[in-house]
Parts: sequence; C-alpha cells; structure tokens
Amino acid sequence: MKQMMLILMLLLSVASTTRVYYMLDPKNNSQLLNFSGCGNTLNCNHPVVMELVLDSLRHWVKEYHIDGFRFDLASVLCRGPDGSPLDAPPLIREIAKDSVLSRCKIIAEPWDCGGLYLVGRFPNWDRWAEWNGKYRDDLRRFIKGDPGMKGVLATRVSGSADLYQVNQRKPHHGVNFIIAHDGFTLCDLVSYNLKHNDANGEGGRDGCNDNFSWNCGVEGETNDSNVLALRSRQMKNFHVALMISQGTPMMLMGDEYGHTRYGNNNSYGHDTCINNFQWGQLAERRYGHFRFFSEMIKFRQNHPILKRDRFLSKNDVTWHEDCWDNLESKFLAFTIHDHNSGGDIYLAFNAHDYSVDAVIPPAPQQKHWNRVVDTNLESPNDIAPEGVPLTGSGYRIAPFSSILLKASP
Repeated sequence: MKQMMLILMLLLSVASTTRVYYMLDPKNNSQLLNFSGCGNTLNCNHPVVMELVLDSLRHWVKEYHIDGFRFDLASVLCRGPDGSPLDAPPLIREIAKDSVLSRCKIIAEPWDCGGLYLVGRFPNWDRWAEWNGKYRDDLRRFIKGDPGMKGVLATRVSGSADLYQVNQRKPHHGVNFIIAHDGFTLCDLVSYNLKHNDANGEGGRDGCNDNFSWNCGVEGETNDSNVLALRSRQMKNFHVALMISQGTPMMLMGDEYGHTRYGNNNSYGHDTCINNFQWGQLAERRYGHFRFFSEMIKFRQNHPILKRDRFLSKNDVTWHEDCWDNLESKFLAFTIHDHNSGGDIYLAFNAHDYSVDAVIPPAPQQKHWNRVVDTNLESPNDIAPEGVPLTGSGYRIAPFSSILLKASP
C-alpha cells in the first residue's frame, strides 16, 4: 500500500495583549507591524515566543502524529523584533535541528506580505523545503506563449539548480507547482485573463492581479468548441510539465477534474460550489480529463529518472536546441537519459500558435520510440501508458501542445 503523509498548514498567530508576542513599530510602540496580512505579526524569534512555537509543533507531532508542516508566509519567521530580515533566524534553525521534529517534512512558503521574497534563499540548514514560486510563474508564462521563456523552462523542469543546488540541498527541496489553494484553479488559469472577485464583497480589490493567465480567446464560460479544446490542451500541457520536472510536485485538489471558481482567485470565504469538491463533475470526467491526469501521475511514479535525488548533469539530459538566444522561439525538446536500462524519455513542448515539425533523435541501441502522450489528441489517445510505436524520424507537434515518447525494447 502506498504511504500517505499528513502535512499541516500553519499560519503562526496568537491572541495576546503581551507586547512580547507581537512585532511593534520601533517608531510607535502602539502600532503593530503587519507582515502576515492578518493585522499583526508574531515575534517568532523572541525566546519566549520561539519556545511556544516549538512546543506547539512538538505537540502536533507527538499527540496527533502529524508528518510535517507547511508554514504559510514563512518569511515572517525570518524577521527580528523590529521586522528587519535575519540571515540566520533562531526559530528556523531550531525547527531544523529539533530532535522531535527531525522526522518531519518542513516546507516554507518563502515570502510574506511585507515583500520579503526568499525563494531559493530561505535559511534552510539543508532541511527546509520551499514552494518554488519561480517555477509557478515561469511555467505559466511559457505554456501560455510568452516570448523569451525557453531557457528558463529548461532550468525549471531540471530541478531549478539555480535556486537549490547549494550545500547539501537536493531537487526535492523545491516544491514545484502551477496552482495552489490561493489564486486561480488550473481550469480558471486557462479560462480567465482577469480575476472576477465581485462575490467577495471587496469591490474587486482583493486577490492577486499578476496571474500570468490566458483565457484562450474568450473570457470565462463558453460553448466554443475550439476554445474548449485549446483550454483542455493547455491544462494537459501544464500537467505533463509538472509531472516530468525534477523536484517535488504539488497539485491542487480539484484540478484533476477541472474545477472552476468562475474566475475568483481569492475565494477562501465561500462555503459553496466555488470551493466544495464536485464529485459529480469528477464522475463525468473520469474517462477523459481525470484519466489523463491519473495516468501521468502513474507515469512519474514508475520512472525514477523523473525524480532523481541529485541535480541533472550534462550526461543526464540532451537538449535538442542550438539557439537558446532566440527570444521568439517557444519550442523546447529534450531527452532525459536512463543510464540503467536505456528507457530514455523524449519530451517536446510547443507554445507557438503553429505546428512544429520536430526531428526525433535515434532511440538508444536495441530500443525504439513509443508515443505515450500527445496532448493534441482526444481521450483516450492523448495518453497511452503502454505506448504507441512511432514510425519515421519526425513528428508534427500541434500548436500549444506537448508530446512524450519513451524508449522501449
């Protein structure tokens, strides 16, 4: 049986009138500093507060058998009493070194509401993992067709060595994601150019404006079959990229069936269909959208070369690219090599609005290529787990689509 782990999300806050517990404005001790977006910020690196936090974490582990913690707006834990950033925050170190917490996963959302953006720079003692916000933004921009993103895409799917190849950190310390609980769902990411938050009662002022989304030609709900087909391709493209990337993948519940919040990117206050899991929609899409997502997850699980415990070397991947400086190129193809069994994996992503005729490299000795994924094909042909033999040395890759080939005997 596959092991399931329970990770608890924490936003550290406290209800207290004691000045010790809060960060105060040095120029006005009656004014609370607000780096959390909640009106106050816990003074986490004060010895008393730090012990309170550590005791609470140990309690969750000992009494409730929590397997790990994801710290919301974790950059607030890296600030001193006056709100200034600390290079070696005591609390972060103690969590990393604590004997009770040593078996736990510890994951940081490495930014806060005060602008302390620590992606790739979060103090970690080789223990802390991070939400890779640069992965999210760069993948969104490439898949929707922004120019100049090809080289960055290569870096991100390779495990973001520019961010995490420091000291003893591994690719798994970077948590790759396209979608999180905040912001658009995956369906909305390809259906809306703008947020639609009127239902939140804040006049549309809440929620992030920088979503790097693209509605594929029509804003919101539509019956246009061409637009719907393009949106489906784009969702599959995102999922393929996430599942073949080195690092730890994270998905949002509901994206596996195409959940929509109708463009609301700050929906936490709604106990409605906007946030509730739609089991009926899952059942309706079980043999289409859901099947594709499920099979891609299985493919990743069954291919260790997609989840190496070290960063890729030049012998691990071949980039079929000789013009990295072409900012107008929105096509990237590469082969990930399997040095043990020769089960290489070829991938190509085409974010152009026209087809690209790709030259497929020769398969390893005594192997041939099988097509596993072509996101341009309709279900069930969009993913064939056993593979469909490839004939010839070329493949026409449709606009806004991706393919995955596997070398087999």
